[in-house]
Amino acid sequence: MFANRFTTASAVVAATAVGLAIATSAQAQETIVLDGSSTVFPISEAVAEDFMAANPDVQIAVGVSGTGGGFSKFCAGETVISNASRPIKPEEVEACAAAGIEYIEVLVGLDALALVAHPENDWLNDITFEELNTLWAPEAEGTITRWNQVNSSWPNAPIRLYGPGTDSGTFDYFTEEVVGESGASRADYIASEDDNILVVGVAGDENALGYFGLAYYLENQDILNGVSVEGVEASFETGKDGSYPLSRPLFIYISTDALERPEVEAYVRYYLETARDTDLLEEVGYIAVDSGDYDDALAQLDDALAGL
Repeated sequence: MFANRFTTASAVVAATAVGLAIATSAQAQETIVLDGSSTVFPISEAVAEDFMAANPDVQIAVGVSGTGGGFSKFCAGETVISNASRPIKPEEVEACAAAGIEYIEVLVGLDALALVAHPENDWLNDITFEELNTLWAPEAEGTITRWNQVNSSWPNAPIRLYGPGTDSGTFDYFTEEVVGESGASRADYIASEDDNILVVGVAGDENALGYFGLAYYLENQDILNGVSVEGVEASFETGKDGSYPLSRPLFIYISTDALERPEVEAYVRYYLETARDTDLLEEVGYIAVDSGDYDDALAQLDDALAGL
C-alpha cells in the first residue's frame, strides 16, 4: 500500500536491526504477533515489512481489531505488542494485571484525525465543534437526519455518517473530544474497524461525512474532500504544532516478558530508531515526535530489559 518509504538513513537502522537479531538468525523464530488500532497499523506494518526483509528468520503478523479489541487480546496473552490510538483504560490495566501481563507504553507518533466528505461536495468544506456535536451526540439519533437541521445554509438532504466501530481508539477519542464523553455517540451510522471500508463508503456517497486517521485521507485525496475543523485543515504541520483541534498521540504497548525474546527486542528497537532516524512516519501519513522523545523511549526499553 505504501511504497518508497525509506530514506538512505534506513540502511543504518536496518544494519542495527540485523546486528540485534543475529543471535536469533540460526533458527526460525516464533511469530511476533501485534494487533489493535487500525490507525497505528500502517506504521507497525511498514516497520515490520522492512524488519523482516533484513531479518528473514523473523515473522511478524500485524492484525487490526481496533484499540479496544487489541487490548483484549494483549491482556489475554494472545499478542506481545498492542497498537493503540489512545492510552490504555483503567479496566484494561486491571485486566492485564489480573492476567499477570506487565508492559511498557511507548509513544510512537502523532495523528491528525481527518474529517472527509464526498469528492463532489462543494458545501461542506469546514465544520465547527458545535455542528459536530449536533451531528454525533447520542440524542441526534433518529432526530437529526437532514443536513439543513445542522446548518440552515446546508442542503435539505439526508445525513449519512461513517466512522470507526466502538472497539476503535479513534471512536473513543472522537466522542470524547466532540461529545464530551468517551463512547457517547449516536448509533445510526455506518461503522467499521477497517478504515479502507470507510474511505470507499464516503467516496461513493454524496451525502456522507466520515472520520478516520490522516494517513487514510492522504492516501485517498483523489476520491475524498477534506473538511476543515474550526477553520483549520488536517495536515502534518497543523497536527504537530497543535493548531489542528483533532490531533492525538499514538502508542504501542509491549509485553515486558516478551522482551526476553531477542527478536521482539530487536523489532521494538528498530521501530523506534526508524521513527527517529528516517522519514517513515511522514511517508505513511503520520507525524513524528521530537527525536528526544524517541531517545526517551529507547531508554525506557533499556530500563525494562535491565529489570528482566
